Amino acid sequence: MVIVVVLVVALVLIGAGQWYLWRRLVRDVSRPGGRWRRAGTVLAVVLPLLSFGALLGGRVLPMAAERWLAWPGYLWLPVMLYLVLALAVGELVRPVLLRWPRRRAAEPAAVAVPVAVGAGTGPADTSATAGTSDTAGEPERGREPADASRRLFVSRAVAVAAGGVAVGVVGNGAYGVLRGPRVKQVTVPLAKLPRAAHGYRIAVVSDIHLGPILGRGHTRRIVDTINATQPDLIAVVGDLVDGSVPDLGPAARPLADLRARDGAFFVTGNHEYFSGAAPWVEFVRELGVHPLENDRTELPYFDLAGVNDIAGTAEGHGPDYAKALGDRDRARASVLLAHQPVTIHDTVKWGVDLQLSGHTHGGQLWPGNYLAELANPTVAGLERYGDTQLYVTRGAGAWGPPVRVGAPSDITVITLASKAA
Repeated sequence: MVIVVVLVVALVLIGAGQWYLWRRLVRDVSRPGGRWRRAGTVLAVVLPLLSFGALLGGRVLPMAAERWLAWPGYLWLPVMLYLVLALAVGELVRPVLLRWPRRRAAEPAAVAVPVAVGAGTGPADTSATAGTSDTAGEPERGREPADASRRLFVSRAVAVAAGGVAVGVVGNGAYGVLRGPRVKQVTVPLAKLPRAAHGYRIAVVSDIHLGPILGRGHTRRIVDTINATQPDLIAVVGDLVDGSVPDLGPAARPLADLRARDGAFFVTGNHEYFSGAAPWVEFVRELGVHPLENDRTELPYFDLAGVNDIAGTAEGHGPDYAKALGDRDRARASVLLAHQPVTIHDTVKWGVDLQLSGHTHGGQLWPGNYLAELANPTVAGLERYGDTQLYVTRGAGAWGPPVRVGAPSDITVITLASKAA
């Protein structure tokens, strides 16, 4: 029922947005019956259909077919968003542009009338005045076409400016995703961490989102970037894929080249459950990445635990804190991998020192960060909840549109600091 409501709301919003774009970018800038009017109307129908095809394609189409829809369909969504935002700003500028030329054109007419009246005497005054009156009336009769021409010019100017802004913003955001994530360094002090572990480094990567757009090359860039940081441990915190092992296994295979002294570990995200989490858990295990399914491993200096994503609850495989943390020694420092930051309140109850999460993408597309704040306690960065600290990475990929605006992708290297050092 919730999914149906979300789809209906999405349809209404996209439909309203498309109508607004057609009005401002097609109807207001073209002549009736012209080529652009016809072509623009066709695009106003086809582009949102491609977007819906891309969104639904993974559920009804094979991956090979989905790839043809993904690029145009997904890219149109952020272009549409920023066109609407840019045109909304244009609504504020439009009245100023419409009135400014009119004032300047009116000034010479206001000066000409007194000069004509004062120049003549007697009967000549009457004719001059009458002539001036007749002449002054002509712009009144011609004002409608002049105003229409001005409105067309302003509409075209605003449309071109909005288009330039939208294409520039989306192009830059797509380049940031396809270029690959940048490394972010964060130091986290842990009270229970022994002096010998001071400076221990954990590379945190989340939300890689392999799918119809981001493939093997994306994984290779991420693996090379992580290995270049020479971490002590690697944490892959969910949402690795948007598809099945047969479709995306080859794209994920470079993960076998991850290198860290204490190994690489993986927990599920909500997207793993959309296509079957169990096969992916076994696949990453074959690649040498250790899944933590409500499980814990005792490293020399701290306990590393992981819980399944809450999306697995419907399948009976949700997070189980008792299984992962129930019998541990609370005198030891602990780090928990959990895909969604909303689990932090349960984490606090179990006395965990640090939770590493992803899921939010930092909002991915501004102003999406404000919506993400409504659903998550922390959208990005490090925050403290009681005695537990939570770090949320923005993720290394992108879901849907391969675009990020105001939320650059990252791989975070967490450096643990001992207060005893």
